[in-house]
Amino acid sequence: MDVGIMNIQIVKWFLDLGMGISFLVSFITGFFKFTFLMRMFGLVDLVLPLALMSDVHDWSGIALGFFVAIHLFFNRSWIVSMTRRLLFYNKNPQ
Repeated sequence: MDVGIMNIQIVKWFLDLGMGISFLVSFITGFFKFTFLMRMFGLVDLVLPLALMSDVHDWSGIALGFFVAIHLFFNRSWIVSMTRRLLFYNKNPQ
């Protein structure tokens, strides 16, 4: 395996890991910020630092957007190839 290809695969793996972590942080902090769900699960007596959680939620959302943009950039050739295949594939050849 070529060293350049292996390095890209490692970068993509870390990129996906970053996307997953930032998604989980954003999802969990968003869950706790959503008061209806807190009441529904009986967590009304739980005191949380909502200002800090709001900041963490916002920054993890920004990080997730950054990771997704880079992910799309790295996989742009596959996206273009699949889009062409889906749009221009003749299902009924004559």
